[in-house]
Amino acid sequence: MKPLIQGSIVGVIFITLWLAISNINWVKIFKVEKSTDEIEVKLGDIFWEAISENEKLITNNYINNIVDSIVDDICTSNQIDKDYLKIHIIKKDDINAFALPNGHLVIFSGLIKNCSNPEELAGVISHEIAHIQLQHVMKKLIQEIGLSALISLTLGNAGSEVISEIIHLLSSSAYDRSIEKEADLKAVDYMIKAKINPENLANFLYKLAENENNINTYLTWLSTHPESKERSKYIIEYAKNKSKNFENIVSIYSWETLKKEIQ
Repeated sequence: MKPLIQGSIVGVIFITLWLAISNINWVKIFKVEKSTDEIEVKLGDIFWEAISENEKLITNNYINNIVDSIVDDICTSNQIDKDYLKIHIIKKDDINAFALPNGHLVIFSGLIKNCSNPEELAGVISHEIAHIQLQHVMKKLIQEIGLSALISLTLGNAGSEVISEIIHLLSSSAYDRSIEKEADLKAVDYMIKAKINPENLANFLYKLAENENNINTYLTWLSTHPESKERSKYIIEYAKNKSKNFENIVSIYSWETLKKEIQ
């Protein structure tokens, strides 16, 4: 069923953008020498603007500061340019987080609510940062939609329905298994350098898989990251011979306060 749904989405996007592409002066476009970086910046702006118009953004300073501190620890320990990342926390019960082009990282409040500790949240954030740093987001868009169609979209040749379908593609469909594993293992490296126990990411994946029948309605992140039990096993295997010098990244009091604030 899932491949059929994805096929329908891609089909709608292809037909709509093909009609727009047929009227584009490509010589003029390439004279401007648009770079992939410029395209990515515009796509990020387009997608985030569409999301922010339809979702409620959490503006609670306490929540934002705690999440920001987790991101800062990960980035500082791994020489990642934190200024490139744009963290957005959305008030929504779905257990989900996903990356958009140009460093946008969207986190749903439902994900934070279902993390047992800040280290589990750090694991999910590390995984999504890995997608961003490894350029998986643009690779997925180019593979699924095509560079020409993406260029057309940045020129305003697509309606809101097409934009919504692409956002849905990024937020609720899985990357290839090899790409997901690459992001998992990179996340483990990030966590170890930040002195965060990567077993927490494995535990989170396993916990969601075990509770799938109880909270299935909101398990978006699990549905986009299949075979979670298998992934939790290779995460633990990959991490077992690495550093054990782990620390708590957020105090118990701060975490409990965060969970109360986000209800």
